[in-house]
Amino acid sequence: MKAMENDPDMLEEYDFSKGIRGKYAKRYAAGTNVVVIDPDVAHFFPDHDSVNEALRSLLPIMKRHAKKNAEQGA
Repeated sequence: MKAMENDPDMLEEYDFSKGIRGKYAKRYAAGTNVVVIDPDVAHFFPDHDSVNEALRSLLPIMKRHAKKNAEQGA
């Protein structure tokens, strides 16, 4: 395998000759929900837990707002 000759992190014991590229890619993509946030916002959220915590704190406000809109005429 030519790629292994050029990659110092690949050991000779690694044998991907029978591997199938992208075998699980479709299944992985179906189970992920990736959202890219702008760098200025990302500065305040170092990891996914902090993003989820912030969004969960907004849920009661969003629910109240949705209920109010529904009562007004939707």
